[in-house]
Amino acid sequence: MGGLAVTSMTDPDRIWTEAAGRLRAEIGEGPFSSYIAPSAVRADGAGQLILVTPTAYARDWVRKNALRRMNELWLGLDGLSRRLEVRCRAEVGSPAPATAVVQGVVDTVVAAAAIPAATVAPVADGARAVRAAGLQERLTFDSFVEGQGNAFALAIAKQVASWADGHFNPVFFCGPYGYGKTHLLNAIAWEAQRLKPEAKVVYLTAERFLSTFVRAMQDRSTAAFKESLRSADMLLLDDVQFVGGKASTQEELLSTLTALIEDGKRIVLSADRPPTALSEVEPRLRSHLSAGLTCPVEPADRALKIAVAQNRLAAFARMGVVQGEAPREVLEQLVDRTPGSVRELEGAVNTLAAAAGMRLASLGVDEAAGLLGAALRGGPERRITVDEIQKTVAEHFNMKQADLLSERRTRAIARPRQIAMYLCKQHTTRSYPDIGRRFGGRDHTTVLHGVRKIEELLPADDQIARDVEALTRKLRG
Repeated sequence: MGGLAVTSMTDPDRIWTEAAGRLRAEIGEGPFSSYIAPSAVRADGAGQLILVTPTAYARDWVRKNALRRMNELWLGLDGLSRRLEVRCRAEVGSPAPATAVVQGVVDTVVAAAAIPAATVAPVADGARAVRAAGLQERLTFDSFVEGQGNAFALAIAKQVASWADGHFNPVFFCGPYGYGKTHLLNAIAWEAQRLKPEAKVVYLTAERFLSTFVRAMQDRSTAAFKESLRSADMLLLDDVQFVGGKASTQEELLSTLTALIEDGKRIVLSADRPPTALSEVEPRLRSHLSAGLTCPVEPADRALKIAVAQNRLAAFARMGVVQGEAPREVLEQLVDRTPGSVRELEGAVNTLAAAAGMRLASLGVDEAAGLLGAALRGGPERRITVDEIQKTVAEHFNMKQADLLSERRTRAIARPRQIAMYLCKQHTTRSYPDIGRRFGGRDHTTVLHGVRKIEELLPADDQIARDVEALTRKLRG
């Protein structure tokens, strides 16, 4: 027994406190805090003592690396010569007060030994703990505005948040920046925690996942990092594209996803493009990301942007920041001159609310423009023209402006032409027929088709998304 003095203790609480303290000294703080500290000793109906681990992954680790020594320590202390078995929480069900032998004993041991907290704090204490995970309180389903481009993604998000038995895991939301992916992940986390307060819901940005993993490697606490994620009931990871090119981080993410899926846990991810288009992500990880359900979050149309602006101003009215509702024409001007993402639109709405205050309901279009100033894209100081868009697109694609106006329909010309039409609709107030006339006398249905084609391709084709983003920056510059 390794020199362990035999005692005649029979109280499982005292035995486990003593045995756990010795085990910690032998195996080290990292493995102990990852696999032993979150576990608890229980007695089943037949009186058998069971170490209950939070996950199957932790159970397997204990069986392989610690169970033999754990029983040696236990038998050396237990006057009744009982042995421990190890099972995961899913195998024994939720602990009931009548059968729980040791509750919080390991926490006492850990506190007394001053073991550092896990690298990623668990989220298991309801709304208060969720806030500690970096979520934004205002990003809930109640504040999410539904539109044609996001209705499917919203329906899937609500299904995931309800903990309903789903056929898809992981769920992957994709689309251009600023159109609601982060909002959906936040909303899922809030609702899932509200419906199941005892569950462990973990939300991380990919950037935080990366930095925390690197710090864990430097501190030699990777075991604690792994367990803090693999014991989650639901893991939400935002902006997955940022792990591209980071080999060790991708390997760790792949292992984490595999462990969670094997344990039947929920995984929700997001990126600026579909998994298959994440060219810098290692193929095995890309395959796992593609294995569930991919939900596009498409760019907002004009009607949805107006609804978002109204919703944001209504929230300000409830807080007493503004009074009344903004006139419809003011909102339309705001939307038409803020052609970027919904996030940028919200910034312009914030500016309007702060500048207008109690005069919001009486604002005219000219006065609103004056209050906003540079916040309105394409205002009097900076009006983007169709001709300017055509020249910028032609230069970007190394072609002549005349090519965009010509009858040529080769892909090398047709796609840039459609992008130019899309940008004209986004950055000018010209109608479809007017834009068509300025593109060599084309019919308005041709322009409509071109605009919708680019809207369809933006969330699916990362090259087109990059081209549109670069052109937008040039036009705004």
